Amino acid sequence: MTRDALLAAVEAALGSAVATWDAVAGGDINAAHAARLADGRLVFVKSNHEAPAGMFAAEARGLGWLAAAGALRVPSVLAEGPDFLVLEHLAAGRRRPDFDEALGRGLAALHRTGAPGFGLDRDNFIGRLPQANGPLPTWAEFYRERRLLPQLRLAVDGRRASPAMRRGFDALLPRLAELVGPPEPPARLHGDLWGGNAMVDGLGQPCLIDPAVYGGHREVDLAMMRLFGGFSGRVFAAYEEAFPLAPGSEARLPLYQLYFLMVHVNLFGGSYIASVEHALGRLGS
Repeated sequence: MTRDALLAAVEAALGSAVATWDAVAGGDINAAHAARLADGRLVFVKSNHEAPAGMFAAEARGLGWLAAAGALRVPSVLAEGPDFLVLEHLAAGRRRPDFDEALGRGLAALHRTGAPGFGLDRDNFIGRLPQANGPLPTWAEFYRERRLLPQLRLAVDGRRASPAMRRGFDALLPRLAELVGPPEPPARLHGDLWGGNAMVDGLGQPCLIDPAVYGGHREVDLAMMRLFGGFSGRVFAAYEEAFPLAPGSEARLPLYQLYFLMVHVNLFGGSYIASVEHALGRLGS
């Protein structure tokens, strides 16, 4: 889609002309712009003329699913198209003194909201990779069939799976049911909660963006938060106080980071292959 075609599509969707169009930081996958409309509104526009079919629609539905929990703020969806998504513009603010505690408690409330089952009624994406969400009856089955195995197959097909990685998964997968932790009801997950996806809004409060939602084990979100940093110990302490984790959560950390590491192997390769091998080693695989 050309720039003029994108502007015309945004104007048609919002019912107002675009007065200004300024590029802003928006991640590695999509172009991002702040648009001032003729009616005075300031909106945020993500666009990608090479977006996989349904990517922006899946993000819009995911934001709505998180918003329905009423636990943490997410940006409102204003319009969507095959090549773009328009969201409310979030003014950047300074963190309130209790920002970390609000994030920890809010995430606990989001997870407690729950989900109908392990999975979702539709597939979506993590980054630009497809993410299958077909429900399965147990968490161990879902994590194996919908998360780990698809990424392993993608790595094998892309010749990014090292012999050590393959051996590690061969040892891990038969033991998965005993490693995933005590049974818990499915939590409502953000699904890709690294530091860049938790913003500060104009009131200094936490706001979640760019979800990859589904019903799953709540330790998945917490594991991603610890994988690349960006969250203080106060966040996790507030979460633990509001919604204590089952015993053994620390030992399960590499298991639930493994999916995200495999996603990074398939997106970027390189050093993430060694990180996967290390995580598998920590799990005794």
